[in-house]
Amino acid sequence: MKTPSSSATDLNKQGMEHMISMKDFSTKEMDNMMELMDYLKEARKDNAIPQLFEGKSVAMIFEAGSTRTRVSFEVAATLLGGHGLFLSPKDIHLGGKESIDDTARVLSRMCDIIMARTNEPETIDGLARMSTVPVINGLDTRFHPTQMLADLFTIKEHMKEGQKLSDLTLAFMGDATDVCRSLLLTCTKYGMNFKQIGPVKYQMEQEWLDIADEYCKESGASYEITDDVEKISECNVVYGDSFYWVTQYDEKEERLAAFMPDYVITEELMAKAQPGAMLLHCLPANDQEEVTREALEGDYSVAFDEAENRLTAQMAILVYFTNKFTVTPSEEVKKMHADKINNLLKTL
Repeated sequence: MKTPSSSATDLNKQGMEHMISMKDFSTKEMDNMMELMDYLKEARKDNAIPQLFEGKSVAMIFEAGSTRTRVSFEVAATLLGGHGLFLSPKDIHLGGKESIDDTARVLSRMCDIIMARTNEPETIDGLARMSTVPVINGLDTRFHPTQMLADLFTIKEHMKEGQKLSDLTLAFMGDATDVCRSLLLTCTKYGMNFKQIGPVKYQMEQEWLDIADEYCKESGASYEITDDVEKISECNVVYGDSFYWVTQYDEKEERLAAFMPDYVITEELMAKAQPGAMLLHCLPANDQEEVTREALEGDYSVAFDEAENRLTAQMAILVYFTNKFTVTPSEEVKKMHADKINNLLKTL
């Protein structure tokens, strides 16, 4: 006999959403997520976080190492009354003895949400294709949407009174990374002007600029891809990221030679930005490479507020993507099941 799933997550939900990229959402939807972040952050300050993830679990797949993404999701689940499961390649059979499709189907029947940091876009896309619970992209080689939510929230917290996101210009210093790509699309969707400042060899690919062109038509934003460091003078937000990632160690010396010293964020460089400009960095920071310690510790740096807001973002994500499917049983239903189980136990 084929027994249907008893999962309280209710398989094959209508209207279920995944979070693969911020381009999947309207600015209104992102604003809603950030409003939820605001309320949850206030509740955390008062040690009064509603248990909105109680009885739920998030499967956290990590093909690559992480500090902020792992800790923030695991702590977020705990603070909300739920549970986070850390799943490394040595813990599960993903892509080895078990297909991506089957992994998604099994985890969907046991967990309420899946978060994955993957080495290949095909992995996160495959999980989303087969999962019957929401899948959250914790970073792949294309996008880093959870970072974007924390970044937007941090910028809004620290921008001048009366300013709007659309009043700002953000400069990303460095390579066309997943973070840079995500910022390009997020900023232009919100009407923020965006600049990537870095060597020509490492500038943004055309396919993403084509998407940004469409966003600019709708929002009135603009973007500029340039190797001119002096363009920093037009910017209110300066953003740093590593000049090489873990998969690029064989290119490390070549990359550092291309980026240093011209594109390193220093106190002198920050002084050239717009008055009151803020410094963000997705971390981890390689001191004295893409940013100096002096700049990272400057009064204008909000990098560690940004890191803390990863936790704020993950709390909101867990609630936002599961709340509409939460099954809240009545006291009568809870009593009925308790009585049935207890009566059975008495006979054993």
